[in-house]
Amino acid sequence: QIICGGSPCQDLSVAGARAGLSGERSGLFMEQIRIVKEMRAADIQCGRTGVDVRPRWMCWENVPGAFSSGTPKYEDFRIVLEEIVRIHKPRAAIPSSYPYAWPDAGDITFDDNTFSLAWRCLDAQYWGVAQRRKRIFLIADFAGPMAPHILFDALKDLGTHG
Repeated sequence: QIICGGSPCQDLSVAGARAGLSGERSGLFMEQIRIVKEMRAADIQCGRTGVDVRPRWMCWENVPGAFSSGTPKYEDFRIVLEEIVRIHKPRAAIPSSYPYAWPDAGDITFDDNTFSLAWRCLDAQYWGVAQRRKRIFLIADFAGPMAPHILFDALKDLGTHG
């Protein structure tokens, strides 16, 4: 099972008001986090474990402006990463990238292979859309190391461009 979402981009876009995750529209991201947490907690309470806890997967999509929005600068994407990681490991902390920008692609994988997260900026022009439209795609695997394989290896096999 997968939960997919992408809050409206106006609060994160460089063309928008830059209200960031605290903006009225971006609050939908926290709703996505809440839903995933509640679903997983209910499954765990019912005795499910490992790959049987639902949802196993989460997908988040948004504009590249999410990499740089927030106060201090770059804070919003750090919060996105931290909120998702904390679904699996509640006390986890993601360090800030400041003063450096977030890379267009990256991943987080736990040593015990019980969680992975990967993000990648992709351009819609390579997917049959007649315009350049870059978007961040983030995949989390709450029960294994597959997230980087999905965003990097599987897409490479399809012959996609960055």
